Amino acid sequence: MRNRYQRRSSKSKERFEVVGGRELAVRLALPLVEVWEELQARVEQLAGEAGLRILQGILEEEVTCRVGPPHHPDPASGALRWGRQPGYVVFGGQKVGIERPRVRRREGQEVQLENYGRWQQDGRMQRAVAERIVCGLSTRKYRRAVQATLEGYGIRKSSVSRHFVRATANQLRELCERKLGELQWVAVLIDGIEFAGQTLIVALGVEENGTKHVLGLWQGATENATVCKALLEDLLARGLDPERRYLFVLDGSQALRAAVNKVFGERVPVQRCQLHKRRNGKDHLPESCRADYDRQLRNAYAMTGYTEAKAALERIWRQLVEVNPSAARSLEEGMEETLTLHRLGVPPPLRRSLASTNLIESCLSTVRHVARNVKRWQRGDHIARWTAAGLLEAQKKFRKVKGYRELKELARKLNPHSTPQQQVA
Repeated sequence: MRNRYQRRSSKSKERFEVVGGRELAVRLALPLVEVWEELQARVEQLAGEAGLRILQGILEEEVTCRVGPPHHPDPASGALRWGRQPGYVVFGGQKVGIERPRVRRREGQEVQLENYGRWQQDGRMQRAVAERIVCGLSTRKYRRAVQATLEGYGIRKSSVSRHFVRATANQLRELCERKLGELQWVAVLIDGIEFAGQTLIVALGVEENGTKHVLGLWQGATENATVCKALLEDLLARGLDPERRYLFVLDGSQALRAAVNKVFGERVPVQRCQLHKRRNGKDHLPESCRADYDRQLRNAYAMTGYTEAKAALERIWRQLVEVNPSAARSLEEGMEETLTLHRLGVPPPLRRSLASTNLIESCLSTVRHVARNVKRWQRGDHIARWTAAGLLEAQKKFRKVKGYRELKELARKLNPHSTPQQQVA
């Protein structure tokens, strides 16, 4: 028996249907997904060719504005059309050939087209190369990884390497020439990273609003006081106020401490990294004592008051004297500087952010990840360029420090003499 609920117009086997007396509407059941898979590459190629046609039209319009309509040059322009010449523009992360029109003055000098020069030297290819290499793509695999809609050139490993050198050189120059006097800095963290026997000292700054910025870097053979002093003097030359007191967060390096004293004075507040202090002490103890020692030290640093925290550290020191005098001397050295934030009365959320060098060590870990594909370090600025690229990549993911609302109060405690002037202003 035939089912009456089925309609002729809803059957899937229907291929076409006559609608009306004179018009014919054809409905075809095409496999759209399969059709798109077959045509996708061609559609993308057509889109790319359309983009090149638009660029070609812009060049023609510029020539018309400079010279006049074809076959009717404007005598007042003093220029003439001079045929065409093969050229290229940066399109889709590579060089793509294009026929560029030429313009000459009546005296014979070549006239450079403004748009053509912009499309060649706007830095897009260098930025594209830098972005992909920083994300882990090697120069050898770059050509395979680029999904181009048009046939182009300029993406072989040698060309990619040159583009990356130019891009990272610009990044290094911008990083080392950045002006620092326009922002209100509260804390400066300094640490070093080593590649191929070369050490780079990196400085990270924290503003009053909690924003972090990479301040600069300096390259040297080791983490010595001379290199650190050169970095700090460079920060002063670029706008850091020498009359203002900043909180310096260091990992315990004597060279860094000596450099800070020479440039900013011995009374500058320095917070020694509490994590480094805990690690150094554990290295002197046997395995059976390390967990208990680390627990006691962590609890001492977690105390809110300065007096209670110092008393707890002194108790731990007296215990270590009987267990391991070397561990006791390690804890005693710089003990007072590990409690600088306690002495300043900084609340726990902000104190946890500034009591260690974790903020800058996370940046250096990004640098190591970015430079993981480098097999042979060369001379010159090779190490500095890669370090700058990694630091700027880390800076893209920066967030405000925890407890940033207390930074203004910390700035007032560090610089009490500047508070009345700010109120008047």
